[in-house]
Amino acid sequence: MTRRVPNDPPPKLELETLEGGLPLGEAVFRSLRQALQAGRYRPGDRLREEEIARELKVSRTPVREAFGRLQAKGFVEPGGAKGLIVRRLDMAEILELYAMREILEGAAARLAAQHASPPEIDALADLEAAFEQARGPAEMARLNRLFHRGIVRAARNRYLQNALEELQDSIALLGITTYSVAGRPPTAGREHGGILAAIAARDAAQAEALARTHIQEALRARLKLIQDSGPH
Repeated sequence: MTRRVPNDPPPKLELETLEGGLPLGEAVFRSLRQALQAGRYRPGDRLREEEIARELKVSRTPVREAFGRLQAKGFVEPGGAKGLIVRRLDMAEILELYAMREILEGAAARLAAQHASPPEIDALADLEAAFEQARGPAEMARLNRLFHRGIVRAARNRYLQNALEELQDSIALLGITTYSVAGRPPTAGREHGGILAAIAARDAAQAEALARTHIQEALRARLKLIQDSGPH
């Protein structure tokens, strides 16, 4: 089972709000997907119907439905007689994932430099400042997600946003955050600052170039993390 960051409690599993008559199976699926993204479940962790149904206070039927969707999307795989196991990406998938991240995050930064409003730039600056003050890899990872989502929203392109949201689900299968790698947090903070400065200056080409470099460095940290952790 994938190790967790010390002193880093897993996020609580909560049922998504049933808004506009959202089917219960959909609510459970969204809750589990959010839990994966937040690091509640890591590659190699086992998911059991009865445990999740009890925690979410629902019957096993919507949980079973949600499990089917998770398996169809490739997030989980059969884990023997009881439950499913969160899938682990292989090296080829990791490299493919980061290649797409580099392209899409670069495009998002370019478009954000063209379309971001002053309040959106201010909000990104607040997130960047909070990241600089964050304590612990989990909080850094959370603020990093918010920073990148802010850039994507400012890009004003729904198709790009949908593609990156889909990619975010696969990113959850990477396991432990790269902010546990020594030296990565301050480097990432400087990279965030550069991207933000380029967006604020309306320098689309520079924003894209810096965003792509940011993802390249994230991949470098990911590969170091894999190397240091040894064989699975």
